[in-house]
Amino acid sequence: MTRINERPYQICTACVMDTSDSMIKFYSDGVCDHCNTFNTQIKPNWRTDEVGYEALQMLVQKIKKKGIGKDFDCIIGMSGGIDSSYLTYIAKEKLGLRPLVFHVDAGWNSQEAVNNIERIVDKLNLDLYTEVIDWEEMKDLQLSFFKSGVSHIDTPQDHAFFATMYKFAEQHNVKYILTGANFSTECIRNPIEWMYYQSDSTQLRDIHKKFGKHPLVNFPVTSILRHKIYLPYIKGIKAVRPLNYVPYIKEEAIQLLIDKFGWQPYPQKHFESRFTKFYEGYWLPKKFGYDTRRVQFSSLIVTGQMSREEALEKLKVLPYDESTILQDFEYIATKLGITIDELQGYMDAPNKSYKDYRSQDQIYTLGARIMKMFGLELGGKR
Repeated sequence: MTRINERPYQICTACVMDTSDSMIKFYSDGVCDHCNTFNTQIKPNWRTDEVGYEALQMLVQKIKKKGIGKDFDCIIGMSGGIDSSYLTYIAKEKLGLRPLVFHVDAGWNSQEAVNNIERIVDKLNLDLYTEVIDWEEMKDLQLSFFKSGVSHIDTPQDHAFFATMYKFAEQHNVKYILTGANFSTECIRNPIEWMYYQSDSTQLRDIHKKFGKHPLVNFPVTSILRHKIYLPYIKGIKAVRPLNYVPYIKEEAIQLLIDKFGWQPYPQKHFESRFTKFYEGYWLPKKFGYDTRRVQFSSLIVTGQMSREEALEKLKVLPYDESTILQDFEYIATKLGITIDELQGYMDAPNKSYKDYRSQDQIYTLGARIMKMFGLELGGKR
């Protein structure tokens, strides 16, 4: 697609990030600021050796201590994707933790995801708790995001995931939430214009107020101040990333999960959700020109898991299956209770930005600066 005032096309000489990220910067050698951030901020502070192992063991002891006398000592949010699946295996089998597997059903689970969750939970003998989101409210909120014209239409699903998990942790006095977020496969983040902060309740409510038809009574809503300040520093509920402390090679992890659990891989990261598959595989690249594979492949390139040449070859293939996209399009429309023509109308409507609606962007920007200043966050959106 063509954007107004589009800058001359350029692609990083080290990874595959390009000017589809309008804020990308290039240095004299053609290397982009994403790579520079990894090399100067993340790589020097990312330890998966003995130092990382010792830090992880200290964390594990804290988790076990807080879990004494309880049925479980931590929560793992599990989608059925590679990161959360591998994390669950590591937590139980390698770290000796007693996690409760927590799943949020927002109405878009693929059958593969359901199967993967069941197989891992059953074979590891873990308890699974599933929270089902009110579908009518979820549907209304997702339609609101379609109507708004913004790129980040997956916000309702992601917002529901972590809002529900934090709420459960607070209600049951669980002090540790283990997440699959990691540097190995996610050290380069999606630009903010591609995927705005999913936790911004101000934007979520504003878009729903403008385009929604029904009040959000049961839908779980959180806020940046609640889950970044109140819950961790007042209630002592911390979200931690164990995969950052251990060697994590994506292809090796996938093979392990296949061998041990009969785990089914997905065509692309995040495709365990049928909505996210449609959103990242078709909606973003077709409507906005944002191909999230550039972010995913670039992360694997800088961490030595994929060559730039391999990534460039993969990018020559469309991110969606041309033979099945019409079926996916029809499925999304039917699930949302609208016609194919109506969904196509949202596709053809003018593109909007998160800046066109109320937000807490300034709070996020300030918070990110403070966290980086104190070494609490490496990399991140910009």
